[in-house]
Amino acid sequence: MTNKKTIRVGILGASGYTGAELIRLLCRHPDVEIVLLTADRHAGLPVSDVFPHLFGLGLPNLIKIDEVEWHGVEADIIFCALPHGTTQEIVAGLLHHTGHDVIDELITERREDLIAGIPDGVRVIDLSADFRLENVDTYAQWYGHAHRAPQLQAEAVYGLTEFARDDIRDARLVACPGCYPTSALLPLIPLIGAGQIDADDIIIDAKSGVTGAGRAAKEASLFGEVSEGIHAYGVAGHRHGPEIEQGLAQAAGRDILVNFTPHLVPMNRGILSTIYVRLEGGATAADLHETLSKRYAAEPFVDVVPEGVSPATRHVRGSNHSLLGVFPDRVKGRAIILSVLDNLVKGASGQAVQNMNVMCGLPETLSLEQRPLFP
Repeated sequence: MTNKKTIRVGILGASGYTGAELIRLLCRHPDVEIVLLTADRHAGLPVSDVFPHLFGLGLPNLIKIDEVEWHGVEADIIFCALPHGTTQEIVAGLLHHTGHDVIDELITERREDLIAGIPDGVRVIDLSADFRLENVDTYAQWYGHAHRAPQLQAEAVYGLTEFARDDIRDARLVACPGCYPTSALLPLIPLIGAGQIDADDIIIDAKSGVTGAGRAAKEASLFGEVSEGIHAYGVAGHRHGPEIEQGLAQAAGRDILVNFTPHLVPMNRGILSTIYVRLEGGATAADLHETLSKRYAAEPFVDVVPEGVSPATRHVRGSNHSLLGVFPDRVKGRAIILSVLDNLVKGASGQAVQNMNVMCGLPETLSLEQRPLFP
């Protein structure tokens, strides 16, 4: 927790969708001052040149991360909104710690520049996948290279806020969950913990808007490639699969394997996860609804809709809220769970700000109070 009245914040990778969302949310935070914004491709530009909707905020211009004069930057919290695979060495430098030959070799030339002048006590909130998987061998298997900061991975806190507040409060490094895992873990962890569903028989059919693919130009994200269609991707091999399994395994106390298939739909924001489960211990769909309702009754950002109501992505767009619904399946002994959230807010930047509030001992809802946009 910082003792300063104003929390000084830096955002690395501020020209992506999650970076823009961080700015949008933090610019109205009463206790935050944004002191640093990096973006290599747009270095030297005002933020409003890249994101016209962020006009008139008096923010610092964008700068290349390699050109940051860290000795002149006074920051309490650094948000890393960098591409996957690029964050580990940066975070190792920010936290003044590597202890591993591979990372030392990678950043020997840059390390002094990265850490020079950064005050002790800087804390990092990472929005990439670089610190989400606790097992570094699993990380290497799914991301194609050895983990470059394994000793930091050992202290990283997986920041699913509703289940990790105590650890988040004192963490130096918080790894924000992926958008798909957030939508799946919020309903499934309590139900596995209650023994009401079979943890070995879970099917997650998830659909996301195009912003989940990031802002970099990609042929598969072009309007003509995405509009008027829907398609599955990462079939039986999406990197969020092991992240979901990690959270479920912790709830179950043993290894879990799930059937997870993501789909891309022609909309900007939102995730809908339709989750098929087998009931256990005589539980009914109504029992699942009651368990989730009780678990999230005091949570500011997770709500369970009334029985028979189907939550939709348009009900949470632009907000940090997640809605959960439960239906009995026509197949005896099974139930269907619906989970919706905005992938850029509760699935990324909003959850990151929520975690920052926890880390700094502030009300968790600060700067996240806005209701969803409709229509």
